Amino acid sequence: ALLKGRGCIVNNPEFCLEKLSLINYYRFTGYLLPFKEGDNYIKGTIFEKIYYIYEFDRKLRNVILQALEVIEVSLRTKLSYFHSFKYGQLGYLDSNNFNKHHNSIIFQGNINTEIQRNKRILFVEHHIKKYNGEFPLWVLVELFSFGMLSYFYSDLHTSDQKEIAIQYNVNFKDLRSWLRCLTDLRNICAHFGRLYYRIFSSSPSNIKLSEKNKRRLWAYMLVLKNVYPSNEKWNS
Repeated sequence: ALLKGRGCIVNNPEFCLEKLSLINYYRFTGYLLPFKEGDNYIKGTIFEKIYYIYEFDRKLRNVILQALEVIEVSLRTKLSYFHSFKYGQLGYLDSNNFNKHHNSIIFQGNINTEIQRNKRILFVEHHIKKYNGEFPLWVLVELFSFGMLSYFYSDLHTSDQKEIAIQYNVNFKDLRSWLRCLTDLRNICAHFGRLYYRIFSSSPSNIKLSEKNKRRLWAYMLVLKNVYPSNEKWNS
């Protein structure tokens, strides 16, 4: 009744009721934002069309999540190998192995939280019992979220950031910016948030778009492509 009262055409009331029983009305109306004109919807706005946009957005999130998984696993591997090789398996516990922005208390607090949260997982339980809770970085990194990986990279010494960035063939400052953006994108997708017509909170650096468009999905797709570790796989 609210949709119809605001000018949205409902050709099939049963279809509309079925979908609204499965999709929160408030969530659904987010997809109607581009069709708003004041408090009403522009002429010709049809419920079924908006539902198909919603379905497209859902499928797009799944595709993006698959790409983000490949990037996240690759990033875990590159960071843990580089840092362990240079500073040792427990070098992440030494604040001297990071830049001045690194807060070791918060960082270790986040690590302890993840260990406690996952203490029943076999490899976590194994390291707690057999190694007195000491986790080599290549083991611990499997508990890192995308956000923790992004912060880990940002807290590295500049020279270390540059060495990692070379592997992605990008400038280290751009990689730092892009990882922050991909963290936001990953969290939105993982929590089934709306991508369609979304304005993101961060704008990625060195993306040749207007400032307005840098905070739209296309800019984030360009970042995703630039960080994806395999051009051949991306193109297929």
